[in-house]
Amino acid sequence: MSDHHEVAVVRWPGADPAAADGLTGLLAAYHLRTQAEKGEAVSDVAALPDRYRAEVLDPRTAFAGDTVLVALSGRSAVGCLVVTAPAGGRCEVKRLWTDPAFRGRGIAAGLVGAALAHAAHSGADTVRLTVWRWRAAAIALYERLGFTVAESWDERERLVCMERAV
Repeated sequence: MSDHHEVAVVRWPGADPAAADGLTGLLAAYHLRTQAEKGEAVSDVAALPDRYRAEVLDPRTAFAGDTVLVALSGRSAVGCLVVTAPAGGRCEVKRLWTDPAFRGRGIAAGLVGAALAHAAHSGADTVRLTVWRWRAAAIALYERLGFTVAESWDERERLVCMERAV
């Protein structure tokens, strides 16, 4: 039985304090897990590289100009995604993360769907993203949602670049 219907995607920053409060924890989990997967594990947020620590400690400033989507289950933030402002007809999806206790419920797909709708409404014609090569489940999700592998625009070796039209 799926409780996908209990999850709402909201724009942040918005009037819902649960979205703002929960975002910090979701971003921290995302960055700590990513650092560990890259073989560069750190013990806490204070030890993250400056750029990532800034996102966790002050997401309003780090993502100023972008749209942050937060999935809520009741009053709990259970997923997040950042959509950059359109540039050159493209938006980029970043920081897709679902709380591991809530995976398998369609939250990530719902966030990506909301990001695609937002990008189209914002005038973008393409949405692109990068994903670490070892995140096979994420790559499979993106492929199911119509993304295809694209020529790399990022110098980091272990990233897969993907895009799709909106």
